Amino acid sequence: MKKKIVIKVCVPCDGCRTKALEVAARADGVISLAITGDDRDKLEVVGVGVDVTRLVICLRKKVRCAEILLVEEVKDKEEEKEEEEKPECKPCYPPYCYAPPPVVVYDEPSACSIM
Repeated sequence: MKKKIVIKVCVPCDGCRTKALEVAARADGVISLAITGDDRDKLEVVGVGVDVTRLVICLRKKVRCAEILLVEEVKDKEEEKEEEEKPECKPCYPPYCYAPPPVVVYDEPSACSIM
């Protein structure tokens, strides 16, 4: 399942922002990263199977200040379409059994008959 994680990071300069992005990019399962917020102080991480606590601990070691703001599941548009547009199963009927064709037997009486 995809998770969207928003972490508030104290990053006063561009060098600290790139360091925070590098640390987050090294985490296992990260798909995308973005810096958001008015002060560009929120790190948005989207990934599959990302360990949030380990990510925050690594950020605290490198950047000194990291705080979890939001963790939520993200559904893809493709997954939503697949869930909504499932075709109905058509019933499967057994094959029709055909009767053997009728066989007509005509026995001619023999021409030679002794009485």
